[in-house]
Amino acid sequence: MLPQRRFSFHVAVVAFAIAYIYFSTVLVFIGRCFGLRSSPGILHTVFFTFLAAMCVYSYLLALYMDPGRVPYSYLPDIEDSSIPIHEIKRKGGDLRYCQKCSHYKPPRAHHCRICNRCVLRMDHHCVWMDNCIGHANYKTFFVFVVYAVISCIYSLSMLIGSVTVDTREDVEDYYRLVHVSSGLLLVPLSLALGIFLGWHIYLILRNKTTIEYHEGVRAMVLAEKGGQLYSHPYDVGAYENLIAILGPNIVYWLWPTSRHLGSGISFQTKFDKQIGSSASTTH
Repeated sequence: MLPQRRFSFHVAVVAFAIAYIYFSTVLVFIGRCFGLRSSPGILHTVFFTFLAAMCVYSYLLALYMDPGRVPYSYLPDIEDSSIPIHEIKRKGGDLRYCQKCSHYKPPRAHHCRICNRCVLRMDHHCVWMDNCIGHANYKTFFVFVVYAVISCIYSLSMLIGSVTVDTREDVEDYYRLVHVSSGLLLVPLSLALGIFLGWHIYLILRNKTTIEYHEGVRAMVLAEKGGQLYSHPYDVGAYENLIAILGPNIVYWLWPTSRHLGSGISFQTKFDKQIGSSASTTH
């Protein structure tokens, strides 16, 4: 059962944008270019409807999915040899403890002031989804951005085709208005989402969250001042980082749900590899 949610202006804007882009693309751009009853028109309509459906499905999942809660029974076990590192506070060196939630924070977990709770592997709080993006819904969020970028570029190409068809001077003002308004929406949206997608592809390949990226910049500066080199502990290689988020089966990389996610309490680190390789060399 879906939880009750308050009205969100940002979510309403996203819903309106998706609906407007879909209907303007199908009814105006594809209709003017190919005709909705022609074979090319039907194929384009079916394909774009699939893209729009995946956008809506991924968006709703990311909107309502819990990003990952810290179990109330969680306690860090510093004597567990299977966990080679433990995150500590920058000041004092104590284990990370959330004063607001009154429990210890697992590695990569952070407290969200908007949601007023700790989130496992928190990336950021997304106002456009009125939800945190964390361990459980990060892939869903990423897949939504992928389909949104593809949909915007596809719609923009149909818009260009429709404009080239409507070069006559007797084109109705309605179509001119749709072309202009859609262009003003699609061009900046495609650029913004494309840059945003590229940013998150970079983060996935480095196995970083947005929070960890900014923390890493600060840690790198401090390490350089001390004459040391900073290395992100969760970066275990581009391919391993990729399957950690999207899953081991490439067929399901662009499907918004996944079953490969662990508990979100512990994560593989490059130190695990070092321990494994040293153990194999000793035997």
